[in-house]
Amino acid sequence: MITIKSSEQIEKMKRAGAIVRDVLNLIEEHAKEGVSTKYLDRLAYDYITKQGAQPSFLNYGGFPGSICASIDEEVVHGVPSKKKILKEGQLFKVDAGAYIDGYHADAARTFAIGEVSSEKKKLLEVCRESFFEGMKVLREGARLGDLGYSIQSFVESHGFSVVRALVGHGIGRQLHEEPNVPNFGMAGRGVRLTANMTLAVEPMINLGQKEVIFEEKGFTVVTADGMPSAHYENTVVITAEGVEILTL
Repeated sequence: MITIKSSEQIEKMKRAGAIVRDVLNLIEEHAKEGVSTKYLDRLAYDYITKQGAQPSFLNYGGFPGSICASIDEEVVHGVPSKKKILKEGQLFKVDAGAYIDGYHADAARTFAIGEVSSEKKKLLEVCRESFFEGMKVLREGARLGDLGYSIQSFVESHGFSVVRALVGHGIGRQLHEEPNVPNFGMAGRGVRLTANMTLAVEPMINLGQKEVIFEEKGFTVVTADGMPSAHYENTVVITAEGVEILTL
């Protein structure tokens, strides 16, 4: 069931969103060559808990980290590790969530470590831009297919592919709520949006083919062809005029 939030509930989600925004900015400052993803995970845990919140991902489905830390061909759900050391030229994806006052917010960013190739840089930029292309069509009365079509069309016009096996989601009291929010689809189709619906919109796009592989043991999802992937996400609330982004 899709839940429509009250103004009071949205204010609580804004508080969670501000924590997620700030922890992602903190990680960006420290995500440098030679740093382990475990170190960044600890930074996130310390920051989130000092704000009186809980990391949404920690122990969620058994996940052992406060952030998802994915590198290059790892699309999402990379497990932080002392053995995963950031290197020059990599794309580093961080997904983070915070839970406070009974509500979650969730966002993700892709960071370039040092100098990256021109194709990786373009992939990162197109992924981020595709999110904002999607925001242009979101408002009360629009359909989820309008969002998916907008993101997919923009990404494919730049020669990249949209992951189909992973989608965004509703968010609120639960980290993952209805509806599913695909980054692909047909305009005019899908769930009709209502004011005060809250969604986590998260384009995941690949340099190569759209197919991915779910690790049999573990959490990480990787591209099937081993090519790099990028991820960009924000928690948003639908309004009569458009959207309000809660994690920027």
